Amino acid sequence: MKANFVTKGVFNPISAMVFIILAGSSVALYVFNVIGIVLFVALLLCAILVASSINIADQWEKGVVLRMGKYNGLRGPGPFMIIPVIDKVVNYIDQRIRVTEFKAEQTLTKDTVPVNVDAVVYWTVWDVEKAALEVQDYERAIAYIAQTGLRDTIGKNELSELLQERDKIAEDLQKVLDNNTNSWGITCQTVGIKDIIIPQALADAMSKEAQAERERRARVILGTAETEIAEKFALASLQYKDNPVALHLRGMNMLFEGLKEKGSMVIVPSSALDSMNLGAMGGLISLAKTNEK
Repeated sequence: MKANFVTKGVFNPISAMVFIILAGSSVALYVFNVIGIVLFVALLLCAILVASSINIADQWEKGVVLRMGKYNGLRGPGPFMIIPVIDKVVNYIDQRIRVTEFKAEQTLTKDTVPVNVDAVVYWTVWDVEKAALEVQDYERAIAYIAQTGLRDTIGKNELSELLQERDKIAEDLQKVLDNNTNSWGITCQTVGIKDIIIPQALADAMSKEAQAERERRARVILGTAETEIAEKFALASLQYKDNPVALHLRGMNMLFEGLKEKGSMVIVPSSALDSMNLGAMGGLISLAKTNEK
């Protein structure tokens, strides 16, 4: 803030230029004996007062002016004049959206799990007068309230809720912060949960639990598939039960699929040669392989 006053108060470019012009003119008049020493000192003091009355506020700022210790109003943006000695610019309030990072370290959740939570809040000053007069250091006050609110929110929720419902937790925290800062002329627009860090041992246990759950689901899916396959086979057996021709054709098709694979060997009973005409089938397959070569 001190650096801010250096660039905006007595030593801003406009006031510095005015002081140089007035002081230079006074020195020139004194050097050429146009004025005496008393008038020279008076002109020099006048140059200092005039230069100190010129202030500059940036486009996104408002200057808070006190007159004899009482609130006199807001000035800016741009250059503005004050009455030297009587008026004083005590602060320049930035009205842009600003961000404050905060964290809660080793805070217990509702189910007594220690966690470290990093968060960020976006806020802005909508009433400069309240922000200047109602709270001494609103930036630090927001950081403390945000940290306290985050700890309270963590203590009211279980670990699973923190991990799965970040948006809801952030929304609840934003409402808490907005209710506390609204009387200061400040509104908290958005709160974001950046990171939730849990103990490594608990993270490993949760990983094993998740892996076991995935394996259980895989086994359930496999069992369901086997059940469905068995049901389909049962229905198929009913079709073949009273239809020996269909069963015969199905057997021939299975043997055909097995024989046409390259390098495969299928052993079947000798009676199958006559019943399924495997001799002719094998010859056709051999002929097809020869043509492929």
